[in-house]
Amino acid sequence: MIEHIHQYVSRLESVLHDADWSPVEQLAEDLLQAVKSGNQVFLCGNGGSAGNAMHLANDFLYGIEPGGASLRVEALPANSAVLTCLGNDIGYDNIYSHQLKVKGQAGDILIVLSGSGNSPNILNALEQAKALNMKTYAILGYAGGKAKQMADTPIHFAIHDMQISEDMQMIVGHMLMQYMAEKLK
Repeated sequence: MIEHIHQYVSRLESVLHDADWSPVEQLAEDLLQAVKSGNQVFLCGNGGSAGNAMHLANDFLYGIEPGGASLRVEALPANSAVLTCLGNDIGYDNIYSHQLKVKGQAGDILIVLSGSGNSPNILNALEQAKALNMKTYAILGYAGGKAKQMADTPIHFAIHDMQISEDMQMIVGHMLMQYMAEKLK
């Protein structure tokens, strides 16, 4: 087991060391602007990435400045009644794009979380966000998939490991949360 632990830590350290952090810096500035302007932030993903979207929405709503400034944020996978309704009636590929069509506005921000960057519901969400003139970010692993080209700003970690890809989603989110907490004091 200890060898496995060292290998995992080594892969994670390598990704952290080799990352281009400039897109994260851009996202941080856009999130600070969203707090000031009142624009909304939407997050989505599938599986573990959906769980990460909900975790980060919680952090961005409450954890930035408890009782003070925070983001207007929503995790699109959080409402199972909405997801099952939309999945059943208009197809799973549209569970996020339809929510954005109803709730999103120009100037809002969409952050998609995906290991592969190729899930149809993620790609449709990016397409809908662009149609609404929203800013789009994608936190991606593997080769980045189609989402890497579709997002205004991809945050790509070239690692062929789903767990580390999902770790990076949380690391980026927690970096952003701490940065914003400091800036909004």
